[in-house]
Amino acid sequence: MRSLAFTLTALLALHSPPLAAQASCSSDGAPRPVALFERFISADCEACWSDPSTPAPGSDALVLDWIVPGTLGDDAPLSAAASADALGRLQALGRQVPATTDVHTAPVAGASSGRLRVAHGMAFNDYLGTSIAFTPVRAAAGRNAPSAPWRFFLLLVETAPAGTEGSPVARNIARNLLQGLWNQREHPSQAEPKRWMEARPMRIPEGARPERLRVVGWVQDAQGRVVAAAQSHCGAQPGGQQGHDENPARG
Repeated sequence: MRSLAFTLTALLALHSPPLAAQASCSSDGAPRPVALFERFISADCEACWSDPSTPAPGSDALVLDWIVPGTLGDDAPLSAAASADALGRLQALGRQVPATTDVHTAPVAGASSGRLRVAHGMAFNDYLGTSIAFTPVRAAAGRNAPSAPWRFFLLLVETAPAGTEGSPVARNIARNLLQGLWNQREHPSQAEPKRWMEARPMRIPEGARPERLRVVGWVQDAQGRVVAAAQSHCGAQPGGQQGHDENPARG
């Protein structure tokens, strides 16, 4: 019963803005990212966190920091935020596990392909209600448009402002991942939906600070191109207000 009650509460917070404006954060009104910028950092490489040459894009990119499990296991300096999801993402991109830092970038097609919205509610019992919704653009007569199946990625990230425990750049540390496929072939007798959506509670990993959490997401088309991306914001409280001297990767 508690799980059902939580799910209903989360969905109400995410999809009833007039009633729960103070209880949810979304990508509504935020600039649309024009690029996906992913940094992969070995959990073994403590110096990588504070490297002054850390690459950083402009403010119009969606930035992700993946902490990749290293050879030192739980003894690695950054093991507190290491994630098996990082290994899965590297494998999907066809990239090797880095000994230090690796960077992957991809352009985002933007509004011409569709509109993406991500949102999350308040933390409750170590979970955060989250959602991702995509409205694809229909192809005009004589013109092609990206089409299903769509692969979606929704990540729970912990923000770390520039200067946090020596990091020279702001970071969005990947803490949990939800991904899946929206496939029209599952409903061959129906027209493609005008809007695809997924709403799930996501577990907050041990050690993560709820006030610093938000969600980011993107959608890829059948050819693997990123057609839309979005990141939530929480008004005057993006990433929390206190405790910027603690390194979330160290715990």
